[in-house]
Amino acid sequence: MAAQLRVYKRRIKSVTATKKITRAMEMIAASRIVKAQRKVAASTPYADELTAAVTAVAHGSDVKHPLTTEAKRPRRAAVLIITSDRGLAGAYSSNAIKAGEHLTSQLASEGKEVDTYIVGRKGVSYYAFRERHVTRSWTGFTDNPTYADAKEVAAPLIEAMERDTDEGGVDELHIAFTEFVSMMTQTPVERRLLPLKLERTAEESAEVFQRDEHTHALYDFEPSAEQVLDALLPRYVESRIYNALLQSAASKHAATRRAMKSATDNAEELIKSLTRLANAARQADITQEISEIVGGSSALADASAGSER
Repeated sequence: MAAQLRVYKRRIKSVTATKKITRAMEMIAASRIVKAQRKVAASTPYADELTAAVTAVAHGSDVKHPLTTEAKRPRRAAVLIITSDRGLAGAYSSNAIKAGEHLTSQLASEGKEVDTYIVGRKGVSYYAFRERHVTRSWTGFTDNPTYADAKEVAAPLIEAMERDTDEGGVDELHIAFTEFVSMMTQTPVERRLLPLKLERTAEESAEVFQRDEHTHALYDFEPSAEQVLDALLPRYVESRIYNALLQSAASKHAATRRAMKSATDNAEELIKSLTRLANAARQADITQEISEIVGGSSALADASAGSER
């Protein structure tokens, strides 16, 4: 029993040390969530307004730009999947990969060839283990992405959109990432970035008027609508990718915090269970020692009584 008690004490000490680590990681993740949320809140209005500006230019002109005009028969599509560089975040990366796989399967079912682009070591490892081709990958910045990182990711994607499909280009650009909804909810989403879907809002509808049975938008473009689109569309893609990177980073930190809290709670339960077992082992040792003392005392008493006779 004494040996068993030592085993329990060693396990309690080990689990306690693990609990301290998971508690520290939980607190670190919680502090990073706040910073990530601020960045998301700061980048989202810019991305939304830039999208509205690009949509307004596309609505207000008859220019057929390669990044806003859908191909008659799209043959190739690029899919950007955003995962994490690190683990200890529950099912965060696996859910993002599942969303990317679902999107890839859907595009393939439509008869399109898919070029896969990956952000994060988890996604890269997933595809490498299965010996699947990845057109381009980026790692090392998923916890704290910057706008420069988004520009680096966006550059080859924009270039692929501008090239002809016969020259290795693509007709569509899609993205799969994890949207940060709240501290408890993070949702994997799939979105098409290009060609831009032109959807007129109520505010935009108010800015048009009817003349000779034709709709005219109240926009003037300098130097030209095509040049304005050439300047805005790369920034649109960069801003959307940057916002997706920030949303994914916030989601990852939230998933890490939740996973570490669960690990800490489990460690506390395990410590309680081991403590009860250790107390039971200690009580058994004490009971055995008392029984041995009583038994020895009875034996001495019986021996003394026998010698007196």
